[in-house]
Amino acid sequence: MPNEKFYVTKEGYNDLVKEHEELVHKTRAEVIVELQEARAQGDLSENADYDAAREHQAQVEARIRELEALIKNSEIIEESDGKKKAAKNAVVKLGSVVTLKDLSDNVENTFSIVGSIEADPLNGKLSNNTPLAEAILDHKVGDVVTVSRVDEPYDVEITKIA
Repeated sequence: MPNEKFYVTKEGYNDLVKEHEELVHKTRAEVIVELQEARAQGDLSENADYDAAREHQAQVEARIRELEALIKNSEIIEESDGKKKAAKNAVVKLGSVVTLKDLSDNVENTFSIVGSIEADPLNGKLSNNTPLAEAILDHKVGDVVTVSRVDEPYDVEITKIA
């Protein structure tokens, strides 16, 4: 993860910062209280509450470090707002909202192309590292593209880029 760039939308970046702030300023203090309460129970050698609090503390601190690295190495991508008319020669890129037609069944789906840390395919956010996104990047409306880095390759047509 050191010095690796992470592509995120402005919203995704703000979510990372918000989670970091929550962990540093609220959750960390709650964990300290958990530890103090567990210590007050006496013998730490067989104290399950103390062990659980220490484990929780380790998880929180690990997530804080992970978020700090993500924030430090984030590169904010420009998203299309969907209201602008797509340029005639627009190509699919990181931040694009693209509508694809699967040529095997003619079903259309719309995806936002985002960085891997924001990916959420069930909510229409497709990582730029997926075989589908890699296949359509730098292509235009009307292009038919074969998605080949999958068990069963298939063709999609780009019907709209916003």
